[in-house]
Amino acid sequence: MTDVVVEGYSKHLLALVAFVCLGVAAGQVSAGGEQPRRHLTVYYAHVSEDRFNEIIRSLNPERTRDSRLLALALAQELGRSWEHLVWEAEGQLVRHFGIQQHYEINALAIARWTRFPWDRWLNTSFAFGEGLSYATSTPELEPRRGSDRDTARLLNYLLAEWEFAPPRSDRVAMVLRVHHRSGVFGLFDGVHGGSNFVGVGVRYRF
Repeated sequence: MTDVVVEGYSKHLLALVAFVCLGVAAGQVSAGGEQPRRHLTVYYAHVSEDRFNEIIRSLNPERTRDSRLLALALAQELGRSWEHLVWEAEGQLVRHFGIQQHYEINALAIARWTRFPWDRWLNTSFAFGEGLSYATSTPELEPRRGSDRDTARLLNYLLAEWEFAPPRSDRVAMVLRVHHRSGVFGLFDGVHGGSNFVGVGVRYRF
């Protein structure tokens, strides 16, 4: 069983490394000499009972439990593909409040699309991230071992994000994020469950 779990983690880590390397390689070719940027994001989120895809479709998550998080995220731009696809690497430190009281550490790669028809009125980008999430204790709201469903400290991490900033500027922006942990249909230690948090935050680029 241990060998299967290790093999599953190894495959996932290799996929993550390949995703980052692809962004770096593409960015080195087409960044156009621009200086890579960093950004710092602080966001607050509340747990949702809806599935990840349901949240993305409806943007009206169901919130029935008292569980919140506050996250600090630092990201580094790795490069650009074409002109409007930005590759980033991000690290997060997360504190849970309410039903859950643990910390969470996340590392991920992000692909960000920065071109939309309405940018002259509202500068907008959409991002999707993939990585790993480690909880310092077993999350209370995720399915527990020994029940019909289970969870683990180390799981897959996904994010979906909309960013909005003043026209012709993105130094200070507002973000809407979906913060997702799951076992990817059993890839991580046989875990089939997970959790979703939906929140809002502010970002500063430098």
